[in-house]
Amino acid sequence: MVFVTILLGLMPSFLMVGLGGVVRTRLSVDAWQGLDKLNFEILFPTLIFVAASGRPIALADVVTIGPAVWAILCAGAALGYLSRRFGPERFVDFAGAWQTAWRFNTAMAFVAVMTLPTPPLGLLAVAVGMAIPMANVFAVTALSRGSGNFLTTLTRVIRNPFLIASVAGVTVGLTGLHIPTVIMAPLEMLAQAAIPVALISVGATMNWGALTRLNRFSGIICATKLVILPMLTFALCWLFKADGPLAATLVLFAALPTASAAHVLASGFGADRELAATLVAQSTLLSALSLPVWITVITLAF
Repeated sequence: MVFVTILLGLMPSFLMVGLGGVVRTRLSVDAWQGLDKLNFEILFPTLIFVAASGRPIALADVVTIGPAVWAILCAGAALGYLSRRFGPERFVDFAGAWQTAWRFNTAMAFVAVMTLPTPPLGLLAVAVGMAIPMANVFAVTALSRGSGNFLTTLTRVIRNPFLIASVAGVTVGLTGLHIPTVIMAPLEMLAQAAIPVALISVGATMNWGALTRLNRFSGIICATKLVILPMLTFALCWLFKADGPLAATLVLFAALPTASAAHVLASGFGADRELAATLVAQSTLLSALSLPVWITVITLAF
């Protein structure tokens, strides 16, 4: 019964993705790219800032969550590398696909957390905020190996709107500053638009036939992201008796599908864009099965 309730809770979001697939031809490719740009530059950074700044954050939470999510990212990178022998010969092509083993879908994070009985929204915002820079640095490091442009790209990572919004939101949460309602009200309106726009855009640009191209290489990557990482995180939270909201946040974070724009970064470094895009689609589609299971486990265990 719990699983059905959670599945029904996630169903509107998956239907929004499906709607994107239905209406994809109603807008041009440039229009969808424009929506992605709007979401990346304005809507999602606003959502992250509002979520992180909307409630007090204890310094202990930052100190605890930061190393925990970094460890999850490191585990994803290490386990994902086991697929190297089955992947493409060129390392940059492999790196473009490899990054999907640890990067995460921020939109799905904020959708999934609301299906929990007591959503740890503040903790999730801290987790996302601490994980974004590390996940991007890992990806850039792998993709730029031997290209000589690491410093230039690292500068772009530091200027990432998600990173800036995360740092700003966590700072406000830590200091307890009160932002006037006249300023927060429009920010909250923008934040509310982020998730539906992102979900429709994902559906419009997704390769819906990607599951037919699942092979040993992509299977290892997807299994790492959707099964092994959350399983390992759950086991460690159980072993160390982590606090319920913290454990729920970490397991949910580990169970997220990969970042929907991973193929964009891969393409920017000359990696195989189609391979990365296929893995994004496979991870997203398979998460429709795996994510409700993990949310059920979280609900029953924590």
